[in-house]
Amino acid sequence: MKALILAAGLGTRLRPLTNSIPKALVYFDGKPLLQYALEHVKRYGVNEVIINVHHFAGQILEFLRRNNNFSLDIAVSDESDELLETGGGLLKAAWFFNDGEPFIVRNVDIISDLDLSEMALYHSEAGALATLAVRKRESSRYFLFDDKSNLCGWENLKIGEKRISRESDVVTSLAFSGIQILQPDIFSLITETGKFSLTDLYIRLSAGHVIKGYPDRGLIWKDIGKLKPQIPGSKTQNPRPKTQDPNS
Repeated sequence: MKALILAAGLGTRLRPLTNSIPKALVYFDGKPLLQYALEHVKRYGVNEVIINVHHFAGQILEFLRRNNNFSLDIAVSDESDELLETGGGLLKAAWFFNDGEPFIVRNVDIISDLDLSEMALYHSEAGALATLAVRKRESSRYFLFDDKSNLCGWENLKIGEKRISRESDVVTSLAFSGIQILQPDIFSLITETGKFSLTDLYIRLSAGHVIKGYPDRGLIWKDIGKLKPQIPGSKTQNPRPKTQDPNS
């Protein structure tokens, strides 16, 4: 299985740290976020990875060079000229996923111990076009699922927006964990161009395709944008990721 690490974002929630380094190289508990992401997918047998870059892209390339790509086969999708958002970033990297096999897409700014092998099995058995890792936690944005864990909508509580792609008598609101598994068939269904969001794509496609929610029962999940990370050489130590009750 291959993977795409989404690392091109500006890291606005992490300013002022990201005024001088990319989000992917912000440290948490002694390691850069990109290293956490690469080690996570490698642990589950992934050895081919593509990373999209934009903000301080050269620093990411140098970091990979210094660490011998962490013994992975790594390609780079360069968005230096234009940041394409999550959907556009996926589409630009489509050439990498040419083996007909499902692949992982992972945000760089999360710490997670999610079992990717179990998620991949769930994805395969469900016959899903896309499977989104989700968990019950507080958020301003939620994916909405029916009683069979099929995506049926999305809502943003912060701006009061709600979009329904298919009607359901039972709807469960769950927050995205930043990890997903996709079938390469999705590329033939993308009509969007330029900058666009994966959320918008999924809401459109969920009206006629199987997009599943996978219960993220990992013991560790952290959104680094809500913590206090550190830069290399900082004397301030970060708290270690704490065990979190997935039902809290």
